[in-house]
Amino acid sequence: MTCELTSTPNPLLTELPPLGMDAANLALDFRQYFHHTLGRDQHGTPPHCFYTALAMTLRDRLVERWKATDAAYAASQCKRTYYLSLEFLMGRALSNAMLNLGVTDSTSEALGKLGLLMEEVAEEEHDAGLGNGGLGRLAACFLDSCATLQLPVTGYGIRYEYGMFRQHIEDGYQVEEPDHWLRNGNPWELERPEYTQRIQFGGRCDYYHDTDKKMRVRWVDSRDVLAVPYDIPVPGYQNGTVNTLRLWKAAATDEFDLNEFNAGSYTEAVAAKNAAEHISMVLYPNDASENGKELRLRQQYFLASASLQDVLFQWTRDHGDDFSQFSDRVCFQLNDTHPTCSVAELMRLLMDDYGLEWAPAWRIVSRTMAYTNHTLLPEALEKWPVRMFRSLLPRLMDIIFEINTGFLNEVSRRWPGDVARRARMSIIEEGPEPQVRMAYLAVVAGFSVNGVAELHSELLQQDLFSDFYQLWPHKFNNKTNGVTQRRWLASSNPALSELISDTIGEAWVTDLQQLRKLIPFSGNAEFRAKWRAVKQDNKLRLAALVQADCGVAFDVDAMFDVQVKRIHEYKRQLLNILHVIHLYDRIKRGDTADWTPRCVLIGGKAAPGYAMAKSIIKLACNVARVVNSDPACDGLLKMAYLPNYRVTAMEVVSPGTDLSEQISTAGKEASGTGNMKFMINGALTIGTLDGANIEIREEAGEDNFFLFGLTAAEVEAHRRGYNPQAVIAADPDLRRVMQLLESGHFNPSEPGIFDGIIRSLTVYGDYWMIVADFSSYVEAQRQAAAAFRDEERWTRMSIINSATSGKFSSDRTIQEYNSEIWHLTPIAANGHGKSATPDYETRHDRFPHPCPPPTHPYPNLPLEGEGTIALPPASGGKLEGGTGEGDAGSLREFQVDRLGEGA
Repeated sequence: MTCELTSTPNPLLTELPPLGMDAANLALDFRQYFHHTLGRDQHGTPPHCFYTALAMTLRDRLVERWKATDAAYAASQCKRTYYLSLEFLMGRALSNAMLNLGVTDSTSEALGKLGLLMEEVAEEEHDAGLGNGGLGRLAACFLDSCATLQLPVTGYGIRYEYGMFRQHIEDGYQVEEPDHWLRNGNPWELERPEYTQRIQFGGRCDYYHDTDKKMRVRWVDSRDVLAVPYDIPVPGYQNGTVNTLRLWKAAATDEFDLNEFNAGSYTEAVAAKNAAEHISMVLYPNDASENGKELRLRQQYFLASASLQDVLFQWTRDHGDDFSQFSDRVCFQLNDTHPTCSVAELMRLLMDDYGLEWAPAWRIVSRTMAYTNHTLLPEALEKWPVRMFRSLLPRLMDIIFEINTGFLNEVSRRWPGDVARRARMSIIEEGPEPQVRMAYLAVVAGFSVNGVAELHSELLQQDLFSDFYQLWPHKFNNKTNGVTQRRWLASSNPALSELISDTIGEAWVTDLQQLRKLIPFSGNAEFRAKWRAVKQDNKLRLAALVQADCGVAFDVDAMFDVQVKRIHEYKRQLLNILHVIHLYDRIKRGDTADWTPRCVLIGGKAAPGYAMAKSIIKLACNVARVVNSDPACDGLLKMAYLPNYRVTAMEVVSPGTDLSEQISTAGKEASGTGNMKFMINGALTIGTLDGANIEIREEAGEDNFFLFGLTAAEVEAHRRGYNPQAVIAADPDLRRVMQLLESGHFNPSEPGIFDGIIRSLTVYGDYWMIVADFSSYVEAQRQAAAAFRDEERWTRMSIINSATSGKFSSDRTIQEYNSEIWHLTPIAANGHGKSATPDYETRHDRFPHPCPPPTHPYPNLPLEGEGTIALPPASGGKLEGGTGEGDAGSLREFQVDRLGEGA
């Protein structure tokens, strides 16, 4: 059925009046969803239904602006960027939506009138499990900034049914459990089945001549799956713009072997469906096995093919088969190497589906693909066996060989006879098992290749991609990462946000450089006292989290020394643990003069197949157990391992941290973004000259940063003739630490479990330079401890760190991406901005309802009429009366008290 467009306005297509943004309108729509959409009544309501009703209420407001944004982009015929990422670590959406819509206060008021606490309702939201670390969180920050800057950018990713695993710690060991974050649905998303795409795997290539006798290729006999899109709104900060994150879910095709099913072969009949759905089932499968590797490659191609088909569908819908302007109007940003299948896939689509010849297709590809590299670790760069790649993606393999042939011809023209260079630069790595070097494919095809911090970009040019930099220096550039201050300060640290806004105004929310206006206030004693009071309150929140999740009591007057990030040897959680052992050893020896009480918090997940990372977690937990159980450490030292580190936890951790541990081996961390979140919230950094630490130190000043360790150049030079055992023998502090480790002091009933760690520091050569940097790290920690004891000095340093963090806003990063790579024009949506708030009577007239008898069981959550009914006193006298005033009580207690256990 279609709606015919005639000269008479079609009432179905006529825009509705704008939705109200005041508390009364929000409460009314909440009730609509609660009763009519969710169908809830007096017989019991699961707590998540309150959250779902609220999310749908706010989503309606986003949809208004979403449609207006799409219309504005379409009308302007603007250039667009498509951001392809295998991860988007979005976190919770509710607080972000309220902040960016400007309705936080009115939403809280609306819920209060209905007898609900916003904080309790918000706790029912699950973190969107679409990423596993900094890469995915960066992508989420970038989308926020694109919308706030009103840039026409669409994100493309995968709708994983199970996100990054949920981590439990049992007897010090990491235990992984599925994170079924979609178990209660996702009220923010809109399924768009009309844009479903078909994805091919396997099969073979059929070469034939078309009617013009030109050689063409068909990909045939493939095993296909469907990619079904789900759209999530990405709102800008109170500007009417809402961009789109489109996530793909894998589904089986309609083909179904009914004969097998009727014959009783049920398993075989549904095997194709199960195999298809595996693609979007779990984020980043463990690729230690052959099956794991193949599934990961399937995910990467699935994302690339679905997204590119979608973009080409939109293009041909508007422009037909004319691609002459495509490269002027479209840009693809590849977030790390994972989406690099896009290079060959776009070639395939342009040639096989739209009939372009190789040369014009390659001109389009090489002018639209931009590549961001996020790692200097060679093992983290995507490489796939040619055998596997050809079996799974035969047409793409042929195209990659052709791209490589043309590229190596260019290398030969530049460096005639340099066979070794050709082998080094080839997209195909020769050997017993030839490999496809996906990072090289991205560099060859991309018109832009960027690193994510100044040092990282320099090392890419000098080391990892040095041959390519010599060939194409114009391609390479730097885009230092950033984080969005909307989530990481305005939303997660409301008390500090209020203090800052009261002091310098609110412009910092969209221009973080405004924080520099705080610098003079670092010398104001009254302002410093207010700053400390906010930090103490935030430390109380963090201490409560540690107590709840770890069972360890942190003293808020102690230094909160925090390292939370993915567990990896190069991030050197092990160095942090060795320092804790050193502090423990000092306490046991009575060396506590001028002591600074310290609470050390470590958190993060280890990849399921990463045995050494899991051993480091176990060591951290064992050391914490010994320290916390020793009365000699009371009031001096505490340690805890925070399980299941996630975005929501970081929103509590970063505001409550005093000392931020950014201690990776120099030259190994591309950028880091946790360092930026801590800095914005006033934490001081102890760190090496690695990643964005260098720029953080430049901004804050060397007196406001605790520096230690070898530089990247010194690390490489140090490897020659380095003897860690000699270093240990010459350092009494480190020697005692190693003796405690080797004696089994932290594992008396588990002999030998840390032998691998000990050998890595000694006989295996200390590759990550932990032994080499230990004494420098201890000295920097002494300096930090002394600074913390001087309360006024530490507060001044804290204020300066926050005040100089403006460079590390993702708004600045995205402005640089746009000015130097994307060249997009900001487009203001013709929708409803912050001021579009019709009065309650106008909104209510659109949904008139009769007033039924007042029989609702919940306090001030009225039925469809105007009346309310008082709830009989619950246990403890909570939730009495029908005014909605005062203490609304705990949502969970409310559920148990009124609906019984298990409601």
